[in-house]
This record gives sequence, C-alpha cells and structure tokens, in this order.
Amino acid sequence: MASILDDLEQRGLVVQTTGHEALGTALADGPVSLYCGFDPTASSLHVGHLTQVLTMRRFQLAGHKPFALVGGATGLIGDPRMTGERVLNDESVVEGWVVNLRDQISRLVDLEGEFGVRIVNNLDWIGQMSALEFLRDIGKSYRMGTMLAKETVARRLASDEGISYTEFSYQILQGIDYLELHRRHGVSLQYGGNDQWGNLLSGVDLIRKTDGHDVHAMTTPLVTKADGTKFGKSEGGAVWLDPEQTSPYAFHQFWLNAADADVVKYLRFFTFRDADDIGELERLTETEPHRRAAQRALADDLTTLVHGEQATRQATEAAAVLFGRGDVRALDAQTLDAVARELPGSALPATTPLADAFVASGILGSKGEARRAAEQGGLTVNGEPLAADALAGEIGALPALPGGRLLLRRGRKSAAIVTVAP
Repeated sequence: MASILDDLEQRGLVVQTTGHEALGTALADGPVSLYCGFDPTASSLHVGHLTQVLTMRRFQLAGHKPFALVGGATGLIGDPRMTGERVLNDESVVEGWVVNLRDQISRLVDLEGEFGVRIVNNLDWIGQMSALEFLRDIGKSYRMGTMLAKETVARRLASDEGISYTEFSYQILQGIDYLELHRRHGVSLQYGGNDQWGNLLSGVDLIRKTDGHDVHAMTTPLVTKADGTKFGKSEGGAVWLDPEQTSPYAFHQFWLNAADADVVKYLRFFTFRDADDIGELERLTETEPHRRAAQRALADDLTTLVHGEQATRQATEAAAVLFGRGDVRALDAQTLDAVARELPGSALPATTPLADAFVASGILGSKGEARRAAEQGGLTVNGEPLAADALAGEIGALPALPGGRLLLRRGRKSAAIVTVAP
C-alpha cells in the first residue's frame, strides 16, 4: 500500500519539502499532527482552495491528525500580494467570514473520530499577545535580511508603492501560528500553496530557534490551466464554493468545461479516484474525446463533494434543458431556479401577446420574425412546439411552470425565461 506521501507525489501534489526523507519517515511512523491555514479574505472559499482542503482530507483518511486554521487574526492583516496593499476589512466583517469558512471546511472533511479535523482560529492567541511579547519573545528570532529577501517583499520594496510594516509583518504572524500549534497540539507539519513557501519556513525556523525542535513544511502546486490562463475563473469571475455566489449548475459547468489538456491533472488533484480509474479516463480522453467522460466524472465528483448528490442531479438536468435536450416540465422548482439563473429573463403582464414576449425576451427581433420562425417550426414554449396562429394569444393563458415561468426557445441555442406577472 502506497504511503500518503507517495500518493500525494503520484498525484502531483508535492512541490517542495523541508526534507523528503525525513517527512516520509515521520508520516510512516505517524500519526502526524499537521495544519493548513485559510485566511478569510472573502465571504467564501473558491475552487482554488480545494487543493488545500482536499489534501487535508487525504491526510485524514491516511490516519493523520489535521488542523484547519481559519485566520481571524491574519485575515485582519493580509498576506502581501505581488502588487499593491490589501484593503483592511472591518473586524466584524472578517469575523463573519471566519464563520463562513469554518462551515465550508467542515462540510468537506470529517470532524469526528480519532482523526477528525479540528478547526482553530489564530485570533485566539495572536489577539492576546501584547506588543512587548511580540517584539521580545518572537521578533528577536527574526533577521531583517531573511525577511527582506522574501520574493513578495523584495518586489514590493522595489515598486513605487512599497510595502507597509503591517503586511511586512505577516510572515511573523504565520510563524507564530506554527509555533502555537506545535506547543499546544504537537503539530509538526505545515503545508500550503507553493507561493507560501517563505511563510512556511518562517514557522519552521521560529520553532527551531525558540524550542529547538525540527519540524516539517510541504507545498502543493499552484493550479494553472494548460493555456496559461488563471485557474478558478469563469466568465462571471471567481468560482466560489458558496452556492449563492456560484450556483451548483455553474459550478458543475466549470468542471465540465475543463480542457482535455487539463482534465486528467484535475482528476488527480481534486478527486479521490485511484490511479487505474484515472488512467482509464485518460485513455478515453485520448481515444474518444467527444464523450468527455473525464470531464463528466470530474464535474460529478466535485459537485457531489461540495454541494451533494441532489445538486449534481439537478445540475445535470438543468444542463439538458438549457441545451435543448431535456423536458423543462419535469424539473422541480429548485432545478428550475438554476435554469432561470443561467438565462436572460423578464417579467411581463399576463395580457402580453406571445409574439411580444419573444421580442421582449431578446430571442427575436420583431413580431414578423417571430411569425416566420413559428411557421418554420422553430419556436417552443415549455418544450411544446408553437404554431404561428398561437402567437397572438396572451401569455397568461398558457400553463406556466413553477413561479409563473415560461421557457421560450428558438431552436436549441436561443432561450429565455419569461415570468408572468400577477
């Protein structure tokens, strides 16, 4: 049976370690207590965070003891970016985001049992630390040359804007987190994205200088697309885990639209399928790409993991309707809501003639165009073909879907939702 480190490496999830052999030995001798941090810089996690959350789940399933740190303190400061200072958010806002992130993480890992994930907040210790303690007990262990050499710090210092002491101090705060978790819970491994390598080493060095202990750090890759564009973005912006910000349908579509050049990598990173299963999906991608078997497996697995089986079923049914292959009348109200969010829509009085509704929805440019399309058999309402002489009828007289909706369609590609106003 492969070790957890072997499995992570086979999936391409290990970039750097403080010592591969030492880490491998520690994990083999386990269980190891480890942690990963998540700063509340928004009200929700996005798909880019899944690398870290699901790596935590892998460690948990392998019999190790993970801690998920939600940074109520570091979220008030902000990890320096390559360009520009972060806007400092109000404490009450960050506090609410901490709650949201805790809830999202708790749904993706197991909180129960011997290897249950513990969720902690660094505000519990950093918030209690005085300025004198920070400078005497912690600051004394840091050297300016090392801190200034960090890539982000060096680049910001060379910019016109520079960097504030607030953001410059972030690496110290992350070092404090590792030290506190090491002392309180015996944590001896921190992992994070490869852009966090310097911050991870901050804690490793601090523990060695203050407590004389050798601990470990590991980074995972920053996920990118094969074409060089940023991962985790769709046409509407970031792909969030919060269903109110990114619908389960849009979430499912994001993974379904993965390029053939990316999908196998994503299967390794984000699913719990074994090497044989992924190998077969890779073969199908190469020999029968039109089937998009790997993309469907990826989309179904991730949507079920994040939103549940029902959401995956609804997303699949909604997609069928949106692409003209399903019966909209068979959808439940929640799935119909998902369809409505993806289509242009308008609310119209019940007395509106059907021809006017097609024009108002943007599907057709004029009543004459509507009549010609109907005569050619190209128009439907709620999946039913529409005759040309029916265009004069009022929309309020038609049997509506839940919520008083009508799905107007021209062919497969043009569709809109009209809501019949009471």
